Amino acid sequence: MGEVYRARDSRLGRDVALKILPAEFASNPDRRRRFEQESRAASSLSHPNIVAVYDVGDQDGVSYIVSELVEGESLRDLIERGPVPLRKAIDLGAQIAEGLATAHAAGVVHRDLKPENVMLTRDFRAKILDFGLARYQPAAQSEGTMTMTQPGMVMGTVGYMSPEQVMGTPADARSDIFSLGIILYEMLVGKLAFARATTVETMSAILRDDPAELPATLPPAVQQLVLHCLEKEPARRFQSAHDLAFNLRALMPGSMAGSTIAPALPLPPAAARPWRWLPLLTAAMALVAIGSTALLLTQPPRGADLAAYRFTPLAADAQPQHGAAWSPDGKNVAYVKDTIDAEDHIMVRSLDSLVPAEVASVNNQRRCSGRPTAGASSSSPKVESGR
Repeated sequence: MGEVYRARDSRLGRDVALKILPAEFASNPDRRRRFEQESRAASSLSHPNIVAVYDVGDQDGVSYIVSELVEGESLRDLIERGPVPLRKAIDLGAQIAEGLATAHAAGVVHRDLKPENVMLTRDFRAKILDFGLARYQPAAQSEGTMTMTQPGMVMGTVGYMSPEQVMGTPADARSDIFSLGIILYEMLVGKLAFARATTVETMSAILRDDPAELPATLPPAVQQLVLHCLEKEPARRFQSAHDLAFNLRALMPGSMAGSTIAPALPLPPAAARPWRWLPLLTAAMALVAIGSTALLLTQPPRGADLAAYRFTPLAADAQPQHGAAWSPDGKNVAYVKDTIDAEDHIMVRSLDSLVPAEVASVNNQRRCSGRPTAGASSSSPKVESGR
């Protein structure tokens, strides 16, 4: 989309990156519109993992973008030296995802995410650049706003395109997540997930084939995450770069608990997707649990002989009895035995005996009915013990 030079900002005394639209493209209306769109998209973003844009403009018929100059190397240079160590790959993936989250929140979809478009600073900070193919649709615009990509137009770099881009259908933020999944795969394995002999075969593989299995030495949770990014259907991938960044941070060595991540991320083998049956399996397990609980509640305890149970009355005197209370050790019960026109008796019965013992008598001044008369409770009962 342009030529990039190292330049010197004489006013601020710093080196910058200067991107210009070459003269041979300046007369092309489509190229010029795209360069202007890149200017708007890049200048609307501010994040540590996105190259900062300082100025945009046009001078003497030359359109230009002045941006931060990254001292370091590209992610491509790092990958060409071989598979990236796990910790480093996860950290880089999380940084890129965090930058994408900011871009997506501003209505910018990169659509050309690849190792060449990610720079690494000397302190190992990832910087996303080159928004030349970005789709820019600020949230403030109406839903009917047209973007520059028309249905059927294929945009992107072969090998890093999402299935939506291959088919020429609208690509939203989840398209960038697919591309980042390919980058993660390449960092961990050292080769592209869908690389084939020709461009057409590669694009066909993106649409139809599963990626080759990841090394068995990788933690299962890492394999889950990468494959979740590479789902063919956008609805089955991570639904936001923010969620992807969160899960990547959780997978940093030292943060992994039992090598597993959020339950929503299944571990599909290359040829099957058993996790799609997870809702049915969960329901079946719930039914089994309910049935087992009901069975335990309705059946008697194992080994219990109900025929051997016996019921023994504790107070069977002819006179009325009331006010029963258990002893603290549960081996005796005390109660009051009423006697009409006489003193009541406090009785104690041991569970080991059929005969209760009288331990005290109470003078409650009862009359005829065997129950206290109205107001009788106002007089304190007299207790004679020792009998």
